[in-house]
Amino acid sequence: MSRSEKAEATRQSILDRGQMLVLQKGFVGVGLQEILKASGVPKGSFYYYFPSKEAFGCALLQRYVEGYLAQMDQLLAADLPDGRIRLMRYWSAWLAGPEDPARGWAEDCLVVKLAAEVADLSEDMRRVLNDGVAALVARIAGMIAEARADGSLPAGAPPQALAQMLYQMWLGAALLTKLSRDRTAMQQAFTATEALLVCPGPQAATPNFSGGRS
Repeated sequence: MSRSEKAEATRQSILDRGQMLVLQKGFVGVGLQEILKASGVPKGSFYYYFPSKEAFGCALLQRYVEGYLAQMDQLLAADLPDGRIRLMRYWSAWLAGPEDPARGWAEDCLVVKLAAEVADLSEDMRRVLNDGVAALVARIAGMIAEARADGSLPAGAPPQALAQMLYQMWLGAALLTKLSRDRTAMQQAFTATEALLVCPGPQAATPNFSGGRS
């Protein structure tokens, strides 16, 4: 292994161990020495890999966003009968991950863990997370449009607005699940999602999800 490869492997180890600690304690609650100890990096070496803790946070979130979208692509790469089943497969993963049915994707979601914290802490970290959420919502909107195109979902609210509303509902349900340690809110979100997606009706009869007045 070359020096550059070894350095990159060490950097990834710091990010790996750091992510586990941040999921447990939050970003502010984890100290640099704790991250270095967990990753086996000598004291004082952190700044060789990251100029600041904030830069580490940005790198952590960017890697998480990219990994999440790749994981989503892999989940949806299966040959599924139609767009509706494809879309519901994604929401099902929030409750039960394909790799570990007892642990859904919401369990290890850094958006659920850090959104409120980093919004007030770091503009750069907030921007990385916000851009990642925007990319995810756009993919959900694309899946809604595809499902309508193949006839597995009826017409309704604009895909982008509906995707945004669904994501907001699931994010809220994930936060309540973390708070109560009860998965009822997530299960209710799944039932509500099924109802919202299949509810037919003209555009004028659908709720206004744009944020403005009806």
